[in-house]
Amino acid sequence: MKLIMSPASPFVRKVAVLIRETGQQDDIEEVEVSTTPVNTADAVWAANPLGKIPALVLEDGRALYDSRVITRFLDDRAQAGLYPADRLWDVLTLEATADGILEAAVLMVYESRVRPEEMCYAPWVEAQWTKALSAVRAVDARWLDQLNGPLDMAQIAVGCALGYLDFRHPGRDWRSEAPGLADWFAGFGQRPAMVATRPGG
Repeated sequence: MKLIMSPASPFVRKVAVLIRETGQQDDIEEVEVSTTPVNTADAVWAANPLGKIPALVLEDGRALYDSRVITRFLDDRAQAGLYPADRLWDVLTLEATADGILEAAVLMVYESRVRPEEMCYAPWVEAQWTKALSAVRAVDARWLDQLNGPLDMAQIAVGCALGYLDFRHPGRDWRSEAPGLADWFAGFGQRPAMVATRPGG
């Protein structure tokens, strides 16, 4: 199988962490591409008609996307139990919350990186940050018990979301708004799979 990916993508990182946590590295070739929303790589178009990463190309040539579909597939393939039946709806809701943080944070990046400077709209950026921070606060207030339980996909998603905030928005202080979550991430971020997939550029 081939994972069409960029190591800077937080949605890719979710998949990459799961691959390492479930021991599937030898089964999946990571194909790194350089792609943006306005200059999409051919390999991305070939795998996903939406032009987004990650995409997982299976051995029979079919491709799976987006990250939540890929993680469900790979979890099922490994029988890893990262979507446990007795907590499924909590895990899915928390994963969706983490993905919402990522979506807002990525839009903030696109506003300055993709849009011409004279067209950037500061209130839009702040509105996205308000959404991300609201979700961070909610996770801190409601979900710490879930995060401190057995490893599941919600934990991976939240860890990748917080890591992306640190990576792309280091000047934004989410920790003071969510001290319990900050303490949890200090530990979770040191898992070998998280360290191995930490973006650097």
